[in-house]
Amino acid sequence: MDALPDSAYAADTKLFGQCSLKDNPLATLDGLPPPQRRWAILTIGLAIFITVVDQTIVNVALPTIGADLKIDASSSVWIVNAYQVAIMLSLLPLASAGDILGYKRVYLAGLALFGLASLGCALAPSLLMLTSMRIVQGLGAAGVMSVNMALVRFVHPINRLGHGIGINAVVIAASAAAGPTIASSILAFAPWPWLFAINVPIIVIAISIGIYALPATPRTDHPFDVVSAILSAVAFGTLIIFLDTLSRPTAPALVAAEIALTLLSGFVLYRRQTRIRLPLLPVDLLRLPMFTLSISTSTCSFIAQTLALIALPFHLQRLGHSAVDTGLLMTPWPLATALFAPIAGKLSDRYPAGLLGLLGLAAFGTGLAALAVLSADTTTPDIAWRMALAGAGFGLYQSPNNRTIQAAAPRARSGGASGMQAMARLLGQTMGGAFTAFLLARFVSGPAAAVWAGALFAVLGAVVSAIRLTDLPKPKD
Repeated sequence: MDALPDSAYAADTKLFGQCSLKDNPLATLDGLPPPQRRWAILTIGLAIFITVVDQTIVNVALPTIGADLKIDASSSVWIVNAYQVAIMLSLLPLASAGDILGYKRVYLAGLALFGLASLGCALAPSLLMLTSMRIVQGLGAAGVMSVNMALVRFVHPINRLGHGIGINAVVIAASAAAGPTIASSILAFAPWPWLFAINVPIIVIAISIGIYALPATPRTDHPFDVVSAILSAVAFGTLIIFLDTLSRPTAPALVAAEIALTLLSGFVLYRRQTRIRLPLLPVDLLRLPMFTLSISTSTCSFIAQTLALIALPFHLQRLGHSAVDTGLLMTPWPLATALFAPIAGKLSDRYPAGLLGLLGLAAFGTGLAALAVLSADTTTPDIAWRMALAGAGFGLYQSPNNRTIQAAAPRARSGGASGMQAMARLLGQTMGGAFTAFLLARFVSGPAAAVWAGALFAVLGAVVSAIRLTDLPKPKD
């Protein structure tokens, strides 16, 4: 990524208000000293890894957890959804809190809360307690995710900021796909509560390093926008409640009320954000065609990924595979993603993200379609190449798309761009989880139907990505 121009420095200074020289962004353009920078990269990587993995690590164990707690498949999905919903509702407010309190404080507080909630999940005796702890876990994870990219900006020198973003993209992609493999390895030797207990020592290490290594960052002088935070929670919360009603019988009047409240709160939030200097929801960026198309591509891809990652364990176990075997059969997916993500990063220097996204998501959709038609007679190698194709396609698309999201926004608004990037991922994952619950509850062949739905969303993402190859207006710094 190119260095920021002088106008961007001035814009950043204005956004951060009156800071001391020690905390001024202009005084930290060279990032941290190399030794401290390496430790900061390590603690950020650990935090991203553990919070992202926790979004997928329970997927493989859902049938096992459901049987142990005596709950049905559609109810067990909310062990995943509770975590994702909590993150999505609190992500933007916590990002704003990071501007005010300092990114390091919000980051470390989020890690501590995540660790305590992980211990609570491990000790949970019921679905209610487990879901409650997952909500608290999600709040802690949001503290990490909301300010992650902002911290990266102060860790790396300006002329290596793109490299830092690339590291994060690879960690996120690999972590999201590695959950099933990690889960199967743990379940091979221990009961499901260890899926959560293992987080605790990793969090302690990350916090210990972070106290020393993470940089102090500037703080803005604007007050926390409580009204926008409430409107954001209401808008996204009612949206998720509406999606939940799709998986169970609900009175039409209640559905209509949920839709009306979602639209009304969303409209009021949008209007409020257009009049604020530092909007909690960066609606100004959504006016940029390339940015909006890239965000839309990301949302479609994560809906597809979540549909598949939640449904595939049920699909494979219905075909006679054990929980441990299921995780091992899904291993080619994260391996292919980890292999293709850095390759895609290099290709993005030469080819447009619209083309790489089209090819990658088309391959991703093809792999999911091939997985949807699995039968009990399908051999292990046949399952492996289908998993690998899906993972390779996702890896080919994601890094170039993330880079385009950052590049499409004015440089002085890179923080807002990273917040929207995280929101697109979380919204896609939450919607994917809700769609999966609906399909599992309404259809006998729900797992296969969910994988088919994932393939369709991947194709939709490929189409949206291809639109970026047209002659779109160029944003101005």
